[in-house]
Amino acid sequence: MRVVNSLVERCFAVVELLATDAAAMRLGEVAERLDIQKSAAHRMLTVLCEIGWVEQDAATGFYKLTLRLAILGQRFLSATRLTDVCQPVLEELAAKSSDLVRMAVVQGETLTWITQIQGAHHGLKYQPELVATVRLVSTANGKAYLSSLEDKEALRIGLNTPDGKAYAGGVDALMKELRATRERGWAISVEEAESGVVAIAAPIALTEGHVVGTVSVAGPSSRLTSERYDSIASAVQSAARQLGELWPLRSQPGAPH
Repeated sequence: MRVVNSLVERCFAVVELLATDAAAMRLGEVAERLDIQKSAAHRMLTVLCEIGWVEQDAATGFYKLTLRLAILGQRFLSATRLTDVCQPVLEELAAKSSDLVRMAVVQGETLTWITQIQGAHHGLKYQPELVATVRLVSTANGKAYLSSLEDKEALRIGLNTPDGKAYAGGVDALMKELRATRERGWAISVEEAESGVVAIAAPIALTEGHVVGTVSVAGPSSRLTSERYDSIASAVQSAARQLGELWPLRSQPGAPH
């Protein structure tokens, strides 16, 4: 039984790897990134191609995901009605802040972006890189999530990520930042994730305190200046509280559309 599980785990590992950057990869790179033999990687990719999850470019031989995963993901997200229920709150925050609002959900020990609303209608607009997984240590959303964990867990998860390993100051600096985040109730990233960008985020918690996601406002540092931090943080925290109250409604048949 363990052999079967191992094969399933490897197949999902291949899918997750190809989904990370949405880029085509050669067989050798897949094997190297997953630390498996080329023959094993080839078997996994062959199976995934046969069932329609992966396709191989005839000219280059590189492998990439088909749209099947994206279609199923959208279908699942629609079925949860999460974005429908949360949309009005996010739109209100975008209107108040006049900058980009994003929401992420906790998936295991990571955060995944699920929706965004552009609140800036004039002037410079922040358009983030299109990635699925939130960087945990260099982003406001990541810090907001990590601050909701016990110190030991936050360090284990945060420092085990690529941006965590390169975090300036290491353990002491990260702990200082997370403690400050807990005390404030919101996190901030000033040109840490991207040059010229400031973001402020807060954790979305259910009534019993369990954190299920994060919400943030991000914009150019020339507009989201230090004088605006407190007002933006207050709006973000208010939105986070509303989202926490609405969150359970996504699974209730009588929830508002």
